[in-house]
Amino acid sequence: MKKRSPYGSTLAEAVREELAVAAQELGGAVRVVRGYDYAVINDHALFPYKYANRPTALDRARLPSGASSTRRRMLIGHGPEPQEGLFALDDDLTSEEYEKLHEAFEELGASTKLVCVFFTADAEGGIHAIHWGEAHLEPDRTFTWLYNEPLPVAGLLLE
Repeated sequence: MKKRSPYGSTLAEAVREELAVAAQELGGAVRVVRGYDYAVINDHALFPYKYANRPTALDRARLPSGASSTRRRMLIGHGPEPQEGLFALDDDLTSEEYEKLHEAFEELGASTKLVCVFFTADAEGGIHAIHWGEAHLEPDRTFTWLYNEPLPVAGLLLE
């Protein structure tokens, strides 16, 4: 392919499908959110996200400005609570849009927590690195990791 966009879409769907199969094999479930399958194991939804097309440090991960409201809501509504802010936001200081982003998806359940599975990959080199953990989405679209761990990248055997 000459364009990279089909690679990104295909990879994203393949990762979600593989995680769903693995979850079912481990006794977990698959929940559909806005047409996409998400693996859920022990009330933890796995949220895969390719944050770069080349090897890049995890602390450089950023959500694109045009990211869908579904992605934002998954990260905010099911992700870890933010660290102490300057002050608590009372109901009269929040907007309807703010409240919607903080709502949990019914399909996942209010108590389901998010486990982020962030990785870098490209069409030529495959997957470079994978990390998982708890990440809080910051207002500037960066992430604060409460906990993260690198996962081994398995090499492909070519016949």
